[in-house]
Order: sequence, then structure tokens, then C-alpha cells
Amino acid sequence: MNLRRLECFVAVAEELHFGRAADRLHMAQPPLSQQIARLESELGVQLLRRSTRRVALTEAGAAYLDRARRILAEVDEAGYEARLVAGGSVGRLAIGCVGSVTYSLLPTLARGLSDELPGVEFAFRGEMLVPDQVAALRSGAIDVALLRLPVTDEKLSVRSLRRERLVVAVPGDHPFARRDHVSVSDLRDEPFIVHSGRRESVMFGKLISLSRSAGFTPRIRHEVDETSTLVTLVAGGLGVALVPEPVSALRLGGVAYVRVSDREAVTELAVAYLRGRREPHLIRSVAAVERIVVARSPDPDAS
Repeated sequence: MNLRRLECFVAVAEELHFGRAADRLHMAQPPLSQQIARLESELGVQLLRRSTRRVALTEAGAAYLDRARRILAEVDEAGYEARLVAGGSVGRLAIGCVGSVTYSLLPTLARGLSDELPGVEFAFRGEMLVPDQVAALRSGAIDVALLRLPVTDEKLSVRSLRRERLVVAVPGDHPFARRDHVSVSDLRDEPFIVHSGRRESVMFGKLISLSRSAGFTPRIRHEVDETSTLVTLVAGGLGVALVPEPVSALRLGGVAYVRVSDREAVTELAVAYLRGRREPHLIRSVAAVERIVVARSPDPDAS
């Protein structure tokens, strides 16, 4: 079936005049008449009754007109949708976020992505540890991750977005709670609360690196799965926790956040996705994530 013949038939059927239909289609009348004749020959039915004075639809032609209109409309809609997909304006994406992003950036991120790419359906998974994010990216469980460096998986495309200072979360009645800042060496006698799977945790690796540079090994008192639980245990007086500064957006009674003054007490937030993925909506979404995160980036060197 030739779509051009359908367009010709619909034009004649709606105008009921070959001359007006030819003008509408920007073609001469003889080729238009030939298209209609070929269509009727293909179908084996008469669609139009022609006389020197008028053109009229047969019953078969009236029924065919309704279906032809729908076919052409669906073809137009398919083309429109294809253009949206090619332009990255529609699709579905799952974004996995580390705990600090969950509490500090996720509301702004969700709103900004929805405003910028309203045709893309976003799902968010919060409170993910970096090893879980890497595994989820590789399996396809998530499409994009906001995670912490370092990440060494060669199957991932990773872009650093910003540096963030580290703070220590302490109980509200802790002596450190009244200070503007502490050094890592000040924490040598403190019990620490860390995330489970600590050997694979980026933040645990940072804690070990900083404490070794300060000449001590941190004493681990509790391991938890989620950042919210970690802060809750700090509020309960069970220890202190080294966290990125955006975690301080998680306000909880009985917890104070104190800046860590050591120059090396910084961490990097990055966006990652599976290398080789080139879907337009994914590429556009990653670019939008970068813009939104960078626009809200604090100065890690500010006091």
C-alpha cells in the first residue's frame, strides 16, 4: 500500500473535487486521477463515483475514508514520536543516588529534570552505596548514578561534578558540637559509625586514609545500611560519623555537623553511566544532571 495514494484519496474524498484536491496536494490533476485509479485497482472496489459535474463517495469509499484517515494520523504520530525519541525528549530512566544526594539534591534534581525534560519518565533510587550503584549500572537496574569517586570500573563513563568538604556528625551534647571545626587528629579517640560493607565503601576508604595520615586507626562501633540510620545513631550518642557536607541537609534533633579542617578532607561527587550507551534521552538527561548539580555546588574551600 502506497501512503501517497492514501493521501490522494483522502484529499479527493474530503474536497469531492479533483481540482481542489490537486491544489491542496500541490500536484497536477492528471497524476492525481491516476493515483486514485491505481488505488481502486489494488483494492478491487470503486471508491468514488465520478461525473462531469460531481464526485461522490461510494459506500465502500466512505468506509475506506475513515480507516485511511486513522492510518495517516497514526503515521504522523509515529513520525512525531520518532523525532522526539531521536531528540532525547522522551524515554524512561532510573537514577541511583548516594545518601548525601538523597537528602540534599534529590528534590531539586527531580524538579529540574521534570521541568527540562517533561517527556522523560524518571525513577529515583536513594541511599545507594557506590558498589551497589556500580553493580546496578552494569546490570541495567539503573541507568545513571550520582556517586562518589574513586570509581575504577572501565565499563563506566564517569564525570566528576564537584568537590565537597567533609564534616563530622556528632551528638548534640558532644564537646565538639560547640566548635566551628575539628581536625581529623581530634577524632582519634572517638567511636565511629560507618556504612555496612565498609571495605567497599568510598567514605570508609576516605576515613581510613585520613586517619592513617593523622597517625591512628579509627575505632568502628557500628555499621549501618543507610545514611539516615547512621545520623540517627549519632543522635543517640553511639558515636560520630564522617560524612560529606551535604548530609547536613538531613536535620535531626540531637545531631551537630562540624567542619573538618584538614585540607585533604574533601570528596568528589560524580555522574556515571554505562560506557557505550548513546540513547539521546540518556545523554540529554546526564547533561541536565550536570547543569543542575554544578549550579548548586558549594565552594569546598570556603570556611
